[in-house]
Amino acid sequence: MKYVKLGKTGIEISEVGFGCIPIIRLSNQDAADVMKYALDRGINFYDTANLYRDSEEKIGMAFKGSRDKVVLATKTFKRDVVGAAQHIENSLRMLQTDYIDLFQFHQISKEEEWETILGPGGAMETVIRAKEEGKIRSIGFSSHSHSMSIKLIKTNLFESLMFPFSFIEDSAVGEMLNLIREHEMSFLAMKPFGGGVIDDAQLTFKFLRQYQEAVPVPGFDTMEQIDEILNIYEKPNIVTPEDLILMEKYKQELGSKFCRRCEYCQPCPSGVLITSAMTYPVVSKRMSPTVAVEFAKSAMDSIANCTDCGACIEKCPYQLPIPQILQENYKMYEEHRQVQGDR
Repeated sequence: MKYVKLGKTGIEISEVGFGCIPIIRLSNQDAADVMKYALDRGINFYDTANLYRDSEEKIGMAFKGSRDKVVLATKTFKRDVVGAAQHIENSLRMLQTDYIDLFQFHQISKEEEWETILGPGGAMETVIRAKEEGKIRSIGFSSHSHSMSIKLIKTNLFESLMFPFSFIEDSAVGEMLNLIREHEMSFLAMKPFGGGVIDDAQLTFKFLRQYQEAVPVPGFDTMEQIDEILNIYEKPNIVTPEDLILMEKYKQELGSKFCRRCEYCQPCPSGVLITSAMTYPVVSKRMSPTVAVEFAKSAMDSIANCTDCGACIEKCPYQLPIPQILQENYKMYEEHRQVQGDR
């Protein structure tokens, strides 16, 4: 395992991080076992958020007594002084630590959000104060907006940016990565599998390893997943013409209107299971339509509750026409169900 600097700090993080959303579905013991196994294999960077249910608590239990061996990153969606302060204290308590290595503003994608954070009574006041007090060692942000990310990199206020990066979402290549280098920041690549739509780990990391600035932060919930990815790093990285053709095939099949499963659109006020319903085409391709119609029945039937209120579109970082896509997916589901009924 190789290690790189976290921004301009002296903190060293592994070249592959551990995204902690998936440990939500594990028991405390299973989560601890997986994280400790990752640490044994050299992964020392663990990324979570206040939003990720009990993940902070599980991390705190897993690394109690070995805090000095890990680099812990968490996030807040709060934009005000009071809310951010509460989140910092909650994270410290749940992680069972007296300092957070990297504290990030979660999903800054709109100008008005940034103005609130930076303005009087904004969350930046709290975060800077917490850093001065030693409760935070470095400050970063995550975003799904290319333009906002460029703007925030240029402020010189941050040590890191967490941004979607894969061969189907490669907008960071060029200006963004150049600015990351210029401002000596860390680039944390979230959603390396495109939110689950890429099912080829070898191809995924062949792309990512071309960019030394990128520290992928895939989610793990099994030891086998950790082995699969870290074993890739034990070999030289060679991208063949055939690999490039396959990457392009993925892009063409997905198009631009696909769900990354970030789940910012949820909960739906009408009870639509948006994420599961949005990803039906991928599920049907992987499982076969016959299996998918049973597997996704609850989600697809919930589409009938959609009132086209637009709340999901407003919250979607990619401004996807979610109600329209849901109806298109439901039409596919009905066709598959009809075929199944004819058998």
